[in-house]
Amino acid sequence: MSTTLGRPPGPPAAVTRDEVIAAARRRYLAGERLDVRAVAAELGLARATVYRWFGPRERLLGEVIARESEDYFRRVRARVRGHGPRALLETFDEINRGVTRSRPLRRFLEQEREAALRVLTWSGGVVEPRAVAAIAELIEAEVARGAYRPPVDPRTLAYAIVGLANAFLYNDAVAGIRGDVERLQQVEAALLGVPEARGR
Repeated sequence: MSTTLGRPPGPPAAVTRDEVIAAARRRYLAGERLDVRAVAAELGLARATVYRWFGPRERLLGEVIARESEDYFRRVRARVRGHGPRALLETFDEINRGVTRSRPLRRFLEQEREAALRVLTWSGGVVEPRAVAAIAELIEAEVARGAYRPPVDPRTLAYAIVGLANAFLYNDAVAGIRGDVERLQQVEAALLGVPEARGR
């Protein structure tokens, strides 16, 4: 039975956390404001169960965006040819440009402003730490290959890359997307040790 029609009454144990995330993801990608009560009702769950699994609504949103980000980072890296610091720079640049084009992300920022910035950039949340881990994984792969020797340990470098992206891409003043990708690329090039990187 399609989940869009709801589930018949039944034991909540039949529903998984991944199904909750999938239902929340559909709403996020459609540009809808996430209503936890509606997600729970669709899946035949008590709202309290969703809260017990994920905590506050913002953490469920964070989980959705973190998974989307991790998948997107890997897809971009798979498209970028080559290895070493220049390939990493191209990967990060493509990721940053994709963020500025993301309609769901824009809608989230437009609809919820302060909450969106908390979800996206708070180091104590879900999205930023997972983004740091995903970027560190990409850097570590190049190190393991012998194609790159980073100036600092990969985790620290990944933290700097993600922090810079947050600062250059999101506009705190209006809780929107500033999208300063050209200057961001130049600073990331300096961090990665790529000379004469130029914007498009």
